[in-house]
Amino acid sequence: MNPFFKQKESETLELKKSTAQLKPAVISIVAILNKHQEGKLYFGVKDDGTVVGQEIGNDTLRTISQAISAYIEPKVYPVIRQVTFEGKSCIEVEFQGNEVPYFAYGRAYIRTSDEDKPLSVKELENLILRKNKDQLKWDSSICREASLEDISEEKVRSFVKEAGKEYKGLENSLKKLKLAKDGNLTNAAVILFGKKPEDFFPNAKLRCAVFATNDTSYIIDMQDYTGDLFYLIGEAEKYILKNIHIGMRLEGLKRIDVPEISKEAIREAIINAFCHRDYYEYDSVNVAVFKNRVEIRNKGLLYGGLTIEQIKTEMVSERRNELIAEIFHEIHWIEKWGRGISLILSMEHDADFKEVGTQFIVTFKRRYFEESKEKVEEKWSERWSERWSERWSERWSEINESQRSILFLVQTNPSISKTELAEKIGINPSAVQKNLSTLKKKGFLRRVGPARGGHWEIIEE
Repeated sequence: MNPFFKQKESETLELKKSTAQLKPAVISIVAILNKHQEGKLYFGVKDDGTVVGQEIGNDTLRTISQAISAYIEPKVYPVIRQVTFEGKSCIEVEFQGNEVPYFAYGRAYIRTSDEDKPLSVKELENLILRKNKDQLKWDSSICREASLEDISEEKVRSFVKEAGKEYKGLENSLKKLKLAKDGNLTNAAVILFGKKPEDFFPNAKLRCAVFATNDTSYIIDMQDYTGDLFYLIGEAEKYILKNIHIGMRLEGLKRIDVPEISKEAIREAIINAFCHRDYYEYDSVNVAVFKNRVEIRNKGLLYGGLTIEQIKTEMVSERRNELIAEIFHEIHWIEKWGRGISLILSMEHDADFKEVGTQFIVTFKRRYFEESKEKVEEKWSERWSERWSERWSERWSEINESQRSILFLVQTNPSISKTELAEKIGINPSAVQKNLSTLKKKGFLRRVGPARGGHWEIIEE
């Protein structure tokens, strides 16, 4: 037995002793296509893998090609070649196609294990329904305007490496990832690995904003980003972490940053927004940082008939963009078990999920906003008592409320700017400068490095 054929026939491999079995071979091709959309068939190999060889005349390959062309609908264009195993001539037929359902001699078949079973009317109906549903999926649709030149080979190579796979060329890698069909690129290929996805999809966009209050009446900052999904997800995460409070804890002598909202929960919500959004809708993924909360919004209500209650209590997931989800799964950004929402809730118990109009919105409460000034001061008194001795407690009355707020903000973010201090405390920049000078003069604070690129340091001695 040829080592290549140690395994017997399977759902994607059919073995025929000779071309005398041409009709059942054609049926097998159709059955495999209807189940897996690609496969191989060999003439000259028995079904147990024993190589017996196939007599090949001048028109043998042509006869096979003509039978496939005449008796399979829709048309299939296989690669038919002569191959040699154990010194014996055989024929290999490699085929693929996505135009299911396929028919052989006027009837549809489906592959089950190594058998070709006729499809019933009901089974055929379900196959057609699944095909139409898949064709409606945005991410698996063909991007007619794009070519391989529009794809960043560097991005693909980097992804393949991160996924723990071997890179074997751009086109082959995209095909293996199911991002290319018959030489054409899917929308998912372009929005994930395109050099400039926004040239093809204006909604390959992220919009971020910070608001001064709990509504949208006053905007402090707004930024728009365009690019591939990996880049946009990274920018969304960075923007939120930049604009919320970052506390700290000590592990030995090492300072560990602790955001007021779990970084892992934020990231999970952002990934979900880009993974499950409706890309047929012209809009961006929107991140809004309010005084009391952070919202992540994406176009596209829950998919597959799911409800808010179901996603919170059941580990279920219906994927609007299956290809994009699979790519994220390859690098462990998401799981296949629908655990995204439960993971968010495990880290942020009061996270809220809702549907408004055509938008799905995730809301995280900001913890520091909910704490009273008295509570904040109490926490700081406790920390100073523990870390910096009684000297701080004795001098607490020497500084005013704005100066205490400055110390708090500097401790959570040593690189904070004067402008940011003014915005967060609610005083003008000149008042910030005056208070900083007082803190430095009294020995509470010092500046390390230049005005641009330096940082603040609380004097602990």
